[in-house]
Amino acid sequence: MGKLLARMTRRVTQNHIQHLNPVPARAAPALVRHVYGRIEREFGLLAPPVTLHATAPPLLAGCWLMLREALLADGPVGRDTREAVAAAVSLANRCPYCVEVHGSALRGLLRGPDASAVIEDRPAEITDPRLREVIEWFRRDGKATNVPPPQLDTTEFTQLVGVAVLFQYLNRMVNVFLTPTPLPVALPPAAARAARWLAALTMGRLARRVGDAGVDLDLLPPAPLPPDLSWARANATLGTAFARACAVVDEAAERAVPPSVRGLLLDLLAGPSGLRAVADRTALEAVLDDLPARDRAAGRLALTVAFFSYRVTDAMVADYRLDEPADRRLVELASWASLTAARAAGMHLYAAWHVDRGILPAEGRAG
Repeated sequence: MGKLLARMTRRVTQNHIQHLNPVPARAAPALVRHVYGRIEREFGLLAPPVTLHATAPPLLAGCWLMLREALLADGPVGRDTREAVAAAVSLANRCPYCVEVHGSALRGLLRGPDASAVIEDRPAEITDPRLREVIEWFRRDGKATNVPPPQLDTTEFTQLVGVAVLFQYLNRMVNVFLTPTPLPVALPPAAARAARWLAALTMGRLARRVGDAGVDLDLLPPAPLPPDLSWARANATLGTAFARACAVVDEAAERAVPPSVRGLLLDLLAGPSGLRAVADRTALEAVLDDLPARDRAAGRLALTVAFFSYRVTDAMVADYRLDEPADRRLVELASWASLTAARAAGMHLYAAWHVDRGILPAEGRAG
């Protein structure tokens, strides 16, 4: 049934991709074909949030490694809690596609009111106290007042930060490159309810699959763990996956992202406001004035992806492609901006966790 579902949904899921030409398996290089096969075998279908990277094979492999080790592989946290964090982060990032997909998986796994409370952003109504404290803390990046840190050990916390960083990344890529929903458009309400019921049934069954950790790590070369991934030290396999993915994305950025744009985004994220350094389009245009004119289209797209990806427009993509028309360069720029922002979010979670547990003073929390 799993292989049949994967074959039946290939064309439909690839049609969710926009701005890029989907890469069919029959015309793909060996690395892409391998990752496609692994996605179908372990995730259950050819997931567009991953396959949209296929025009840049190392980035496809990096995305797959992060997804597999954070969400799919065996670990110290159950898949239901991981899916709940995925849905909660996706809500915060205004990514309806990911909310729909991972909300379906959550409904299929929990089969009760707690799934709806997570998906509909009503964390106070979650009946499971452990799940409630996890979602209340991760949903608000640990910033909410009077919300104690969840009772997790170091390995559990590491796993859930991996999930949060993964979806900080995927939400941005999905908001740029996928349709707003995986469901057919303009479904009547009754048909939409039936589709969601079937999706929950299917995704819940698929989400019960568990794979061994570390199976595909050799798809990418070794890379040291960067300092901003120190949260991953407690899980060597997870840390290896993220370190190797970050290395290939950073390497791709040297080709696709002008140095002035890379420097600007890194400086903004390192400042006191962090991921809130650019609050709206007016502020965005103001900081772009510091860039050379030739780099502003790339800067506008990269910063919009990083700070509010749901506001990326077709015109921004078209402006960037006037000088960089290749699909691969577009994916590389968006991937670097997305992962750079996601890494900053992971650093903040790591600092907030230590502040909330009294290990660091409050000024140790990143912006």
